[in-house]
Amino acid sequence: MAVLDYGSGNLHSATRALAATGAEVVLTADVDVALAADGLVVPGVGAFAACMAGLEAVGGPALIRERLRLGRPVLGICVGHQVLFTEGDEHGVLTPGVGVLPGRVAELSSTRLPHMGWNTVEAPQGSVLFAGVADERFYFVHSYGVHAGPFPDDVSVTWVEHGGDRVVAAVERGVLSSTQFHPEKSGAAGARLLRNWVDTLA
Repeated sequence: MAVLDYGSGNLHSATRALAATGAEVVLTADVDVALAADGLVVPGVGAFAACMAGLEAVGGPALIRERLRLGRPVLGICVGHQVLFTEGDEHGVLTPGVGVLPGRVAELSSTRLPHMGWNTVEAPQGSVLFAGVADERFYFVHSYGVHAGPFPDDVSVTWVEHGGDRVVAAVERGVLSSTQFHPEKSGAAGARLLRNWVDTLA
């Protein structure tokens, strides 16, 4: 599998966590390598606009869309999850996202920001990502998220609550998966979730 190298800060921790599942992992900015891989992981930390600029610099948006068109799995993590949506709103400035999921990323309404720490999530019945870990806690670090749909019937959404705010914690849509939290920083539960995803690539 490939981890897309577009300058994001948590590339190496994500790569190590995926390798710990037993998968062969390559960190690459080569579009052809990333397109051919059995799975593609798009990590991300920091600002939505900055991550989109980094992705665009390596042809990431077109790569993600093409992989999904071909039915090849993609996993987004943290801001790599956020950029999959239609747009991001940072301080009133809208930045277009990759647009493979409907929704706007906006600042959380909680008075306690950032949302940083361990939280349980509300995973839907039949979730592949959360098989065996639906009741576990995962590690979040973010001040922005997607608050509401409506989402199409083929989008399976996992939610998290923080300070009275309810936002998207994860999405599963066919071969597209993404998590707002960091599975690579979520201990045994995160390792199991990554293994669940890797097992879908076989």
